Amino acid sequence: MNKKTILITGSTDGIGLQTAIELLNRNFHVIFHGRNQQRLKRALNIALSKTNAAKANVDSIVFDLASLEEIRLGAKTIKNKFNKIDVLINNAGVYLPKLTFTKDGFEATFGINHLSHFLLTNLLLELIERSDEGKIISVSSIAHSRGDIDFENLNAEKFYEPYFAYAQSKFANILFTYRLAKKLSGKNIAVNCLHPGVISTKLLHAGFNIQGDNVEKGARTSVFLASQPNSVTGSGNYFIDDKPAPSAPATYDEDLQIKLWEISSKMTELE
Repeated sequence: MNKKTILITGSTDGIGLQTAIELLNRNFHVIFHGRNQQRLKRALNIALSKTNAAKANVDSIVFDLASLEEIRLGAKTIKNKFNKIDVLINNAGVYLPKLTFTKDGFEATFGINHLSHFLLTNLLLELIERSDEGKIISVSSIAHSRGDIDFENLNAEKFYEPYFAYAQSKFANILFTYRLAKKLSGKNIAVNCLHPGVISTKLLHAGFNIQGDNVEKGARTSVFLASQPNSVTGSGNYFIDDKPAPSAPATYDEDLQIKLWEISSKMTELE
């Protein structure tokens, strides 16, 4: 039986690192992603020290999700090295107290949390389609329920408020998931998203200054979705605690899903 290959963005710490550790223990071949080599080296050492995995079971890729050029180069490197990706977990995320812009001039919360994963997923689709049973998993948040999409303020043209920006980006994760699931209907690829819980990570501390549950709980639903057959998880679902749950009513609006897809395509120059 061929070992399944999984790419996890933002796997140098927090939920992403814990997810990688648990999937290594389940005999996945894990590609760790981070924005610099030093952080990746530390993460790999931690993961190997906490698992029985051999070094042959891990790979790593460096690129900055705040740069469309680096995302394209990273995807190209992955395509040159691997003939398939079985699971892609779009895990990386930021909460930014101050207005920040990506290298391409996008408001960074929206740029990193949504646009980067929109582009990366589309660039890697051909590898995922080669899997016997592909999976695309996006880590959203229950914060989406307080969000919406303001197409006139995606780039903080009108104002910037940290929680609004974060909630909007997590809302976008779900719109993207539902639209992609429809576009891939008929293929053996499950596209799902999830709320990991309120977890003690640097994002939680930076954005909310509170304590949450441990990273083991935060990784649980990602590990579940990565490990279960597509017949169990279905596709186009939002999960909480390993179970499908309703997302905010507006996330089911197909016009919103399509409009976000079209705008994201233009912003990332996908077309």
